[in-house]
Amino acid sequence: MTASTPSLEALRRCHFAVDLGAARTRVYVKGAGLVVDQPSAAAINTRTGALIAVGEFAEKMTGRTPGYIRVVRPVSGGTVVDIEMAQRMLRHLLGDRVRRALRRKPRLRAAVCTPHDADPLSQRAAIETLVGLGARRVELVDTLIAAAVGCGLPVEQPEATMIMVCGAHATQVAVLSLGSIVTAVRIPVGGEAVDHAIVQLLRHQHELVLPSQSVRPLQLALSGNGLTPQGPSTTEIHGRDVATGLARSVRVDTATVRNAIQTPLTAVLDGIGKVLRDCPPDLVADLADRGIMMVGGSALLPGFDQMLRQATGMPVHIAERPDVCAVQGLGSMLEGRVEPLVLHPTSAD
Repeated sequence: MTASTPSLEALRRCHFAVDLGAARTRVYVKGAGLVVDQPSAAAINTRTGALIAVGEFAEKMTGRTPGYIRVVRPVSGGTVVDIEMAQRMLRHLLGDRVRRALRRKPRLRAAVCTPHDADPLSQRAAIETLVGLGARRVELVDTLIAAAVGCGLPVEQPEATMIMVCGAHATQVAVLSLGSIVTAVRIPVGGEAVDHAIVQLLRHQHELVLPSQSVRPLQLALSGNGLTPQGPSTTEIHGRDVATGLARSVRVDTATVRNAIQTPLTAVLDGIGKVLRDCPPDLVADLADRGIMMVGGSALLPGFDQMLRQATGMPVHIAERPDVCAVQGLGSMLEGRVEPLVLHPTSAD
């Protein structure tokens, strides 16, 4: 098993690839494409230990279960925190047909995304999870490289590209050149920190509790240019009164919502600044023209890209399907669609 960045040749020999995220789990099978794209959630019966539901259905059960059913999330911040539960979840998500097809492969090989600064324990947990599914060899791929390949950035070229992976628990920012990471930073702030800030605001200012599923619609209520002052001035939000427990709705001033989520987003801006300061000047000049590519589910926060544009003065692009870039990048490497840059040594005259 390897923990270093694998060669493209090693990845071509893999049969399937997994992107285990805190919010969603995605699996790419060679020749079949993306076969799983589901929430990273599992519901278990605490009395018997039986697995009741996984993925979408388990996510729907959050906050709606009787006491003996618990919804667990085996992945947190890109790290598998419960290996056994992650294996059980993956087995159910893959289904019998796909698992049988994979088991037929001699010396089953897998690839998995790991966060940029994953420590040896996190790497080990990712490897163990896939070994439990029958993989004989597991290649670890940096999420930043996989996402850059997945959204079509010229990763292997001698020119700088800047990528920002906006996850649920963390945001990773990196400058890539010649197929490797020049400088990178991982900020422990993601989409969930933004959700949490909004939940706190509603609780303190309006004494309103949101059902766990309705934080996302709130961001949509900020509309297309939500994080910029051009959005609507107020929005209506439905929830439950803290004191009476009855349902009620309030009209919230969107400017206060923007202020509430400013703190987590400022941390992200600080991270971008740090990466640019640590980057060689020639590469920064490349970035001024090319800008930042945003990938990951939280890249779709309304108006986030405009806010970054205003703060950095650089062009900011959102990938075509930002949420699946990392797993699509792994898929491209598995299928052999990525050409390595071959540097021929020059012969001495």
